[in-house]
Amino acid sequence: MSNTIQLPIDAVGIKKLLPHRYPFLLVDRVMEFETDKRILAYKNVSVNEQFFQGHFPGHPVMPGVLVIEAMAQAGGLLGYLSRGGVPEADTISYLVKVDDAKFSRMVVPGDRLELDVSIKRVIRNMTLFTGIARVDGEQAACAEILCAEVKAD
Repeated sequence: MSNTIQLPIDAVGIKKLLPHRYPFLLVDRVMEFETDKRILAYKNVSVNEQFFQGHFPGHPVMPGVLVIEAMAQAGGLLGYLSRGGVPEADTISYLVKVDDAKFSRMVVPGDRLELDVSIKRVIRNMTLFTGIARVDGEQAACAEILCAEVKAD
């Protein structure tokens, strides 16, 4: 990607930035982006998601930890896009800590999970994000997420 970020960014563009792949790539599109500030992305939640086979049969609910992971992936995109859309060579971003996670609505098949993530603070190789996940404008979850970028082995 060039230094000019063209929005929206689709799944093909997201795969150029994030190392995640099916079934663990949890961001489908980036709609808004402000360098070093904020990203708005979304995940279309399909009944065909692998995790719905066991969570829960007859009553499918997206696991809360995957909602948090989707916010963390959106945060990773925010970091990469803020640096011009190019991940640093031989580095990978890991989830380090989750604080103040709250779940206020179930996410179910057919929902479009909106991921609104902002940078709260950058400390050396770590970034603290605040994230809110919404469905139809209603908050489904929120959390503070700390990620660290380290050299890949």
